[in-house]
Amino acid sequence: MTTGGRPIVEPGALRAVFTITLALRAVPFAVLGRLRGSALVRQLSGWMPAGILLILAVTALHGTMTEDAHGAWYALLAVAVTIGVHLGFGRRTILSVGIGTGVYIILLNAL
Repeated sequence: MTTGGRPIVEPGALRAVFTITLALRAVPFAVLGRLRGSALVRQLSGWMPAGILLILAVTALHGTMTEDAHGAWYALLAVAVTIGVHLGFGRRTILSVGIGTGVYIILLNAL
């Protein structure tokens, strides 16, 4: 049903959406409190940031590496610079990603 071209949203539907959304966002925090001492949670907290960055890097580089042969070499060099800066300058993620991105952009535009 519509009113003046706009759909009418039932209050019951809004309550259901609100309740489900709140539950999906609150449950992980409630469960995490009980699992904080778990060895699995400790391992995940150590490995997940690196895993997420790896997935992000592979996803971002996939298009570049399959479309342009030169871009693939530039991307691999930028990844190596990013890793080197990350390990050499105290594991500062923003610094290493920023410098690696800068190197990639410079290589891509200058060469």
